[in-house]
Amino acid sequence: MADITDQIPERIPINLVVNGARRTLEVVPWTTLLDALRDRLELTGTKKGCDHGQCGACTVLIDGRRVNSCLTLAVMKDGAEITTIEGLAKDGALHPLQQAFIDHDAFQCGYCTPGQICSAAGLLAEGRARDTDEIRELMSGNLCRCGAYPNIVAAIEQAMSRS
Repeated sequence: MADITDQIPERIPINLVVNGARRTLEVVPWTTLLDALRDRLELTGTKKGCDHGQCGACTVLIDGRRVNSCLTLAVMKDGAEITTIEGLAKDGALHPLQQAFIDHDAFQCGYCTPGQICSAAGLLAEGRARDTDEIRELMSGNLCRCGAYPNIVAAIEQAMSRS
C-alpha cells in the first residue's frame, strides 16, 4: 500500500522579481502565474476572468512584455521580472496610463481595468501602434463587458501623446 506522502506533488522553488521586489515561492508544477500572484503574493489587482486566455483581465508585464498570466505556468517564469497593476505607479504618482484612464473615464465596473492598463503599457513599450485603428487591433485581446472601448482608446491615445 502506497504511503499518502507519495501522492503529494513536489513543490518547486522559483524566484521572481515582482513590482521591483525579489520574491521566492515554492509552487506545485501546475500553478499559474495568475494564481501565484493572487493567492500566494496577495496581489489581487490582476483579475481572474475567463481562465482561458480569452479576456485579458489577467494581463501583466513579464520582462516588459504583456502576457496573459492565466496561461503562464509560474515555474516557467523563474527569474523573470513581473509588473502588475500594483507596480505601475512610482513614488506615489500614477502611471500616465492610470491617470489617462481616470481622465477619460475609461472604466465602468473596473474589473477589466488592471488588465487593460497593463496591456496598454506593453503596447506603448512595443511602439507598434500609430493610430486609433492600430490601438484597437493591438488591444483586441482585452475585453470590456461594459463597452468602455471608446474611452479606453482615448486614454491610450492620451498616454501615447505624452510619451
